[in-house]
Amino acid sequence: MPESDRRPRLTPAVADVRRAVREAIADLPEGALVLVALSGGADSLALAAATAFEAPRAGVQAGAVIVDHQLQPGSAAVAERAAAQARELGLDPVRIVPVQVVHDGSPEAAARQARYAALLQARKELSASAVLLGHTLDDQAETVLIGLARGSGPESLWGMHPRIGFLRRPLLQVRRATTHQACRDQGLEPWSDPHNDDERFLRVRVRHRVLPMLDEVLGGGVALALTRTADTLREDAEALAHFAQEQILDLVEHAEGGLSLDVGGLGANPPALRQRIIRLAVQSEFHTALTRQQTLEVSRLVTDWHGQGPIHLPGIRVTREGRRLVFVAA
Repeated sequence: MPESDRRPRLTPAVADVRRAVREAIADLPEGALVLVALSGGADSLALAAATAFEAPRAGVQAGAVIVDHQLQPGSAAVAERAAAQARELGLDPVRIVPVQVVHDGSPEAAARQARYAALLQARKELSASAVLLGHTLDDQAETVLIGLARGSGPESLWGMHPRIGFLRRPLLQVRRATTHQACRDQGLEPWSDPHNDDERFLRVRVRHRVLPMLDEVLGGGVALALTRTADTLREDAEALAHFAQEQILDLVEHAEGGLSLDVGGLGANPPALRQRIIRLAVQSEFHTALTRQQTLEVSRLVTDWHGQGPIHLPGIRVTREGRRLVFVAA
């Protein structure tokens, strides 16, 4: 069939998704390979169709990776159907990657970890420059709301990053309803994952119960407000990270078994920056992420020093010695 006969009409939904993809791949070098993480659902299928359209126009090759989590009966058939759809859209290469999801806690977290590991491996094997994920604005709002409810700190309120490493999320400013409409407009039939309606999962309960209730009580616009909050917090956090990275070079002295930080320099900073410097130094040296409470305990050795003894953190001992905080492996 000639391309002109099978080309779908350009609707607002199709245009929105294509525009998002066009902006996401604009900086890729000519001839680069970009992979779409395709589940067969509406979000990733709309993303795949837009990428298949935009990539050749950007001088970029586009393929797809379908991760089969093997968590549901018939998952292999679902993966094969998604792969067939990808090939029909013109994506090449198309790869199905089966994974084993092993968990002793959250199956969602375990599946996510297995999926990202599979995407990383596929990217390496295919020498791809980027992998596109189909997370939408609604996914972002759910992520921020869950982080807020858990009190996980400001980093959890940043939501998902538009870009982190080789992963790119072009659709974080696109509503879920738009991706569904884009599929309908192009005659694409997405797969409906039963897990997306299974209220045993926290995210599903937030999606179907909490956000609709908040919209009803607060008069709508909650998802947009949550994503704007995430964007603002992420910008602020990036600025703080920049300032912390600049200062840490002057405040840190490395020593055998650890490092030390200058008390005077730490004390001259506002609390948010001081605590970030402490966390960054510990993370860089010991590969340990301090909680807020642990960070505050260390910070008191700077701001509330009255001769107290060492602080014992997981695998780390912190003492104040004169004008320096000394961190050593315990």
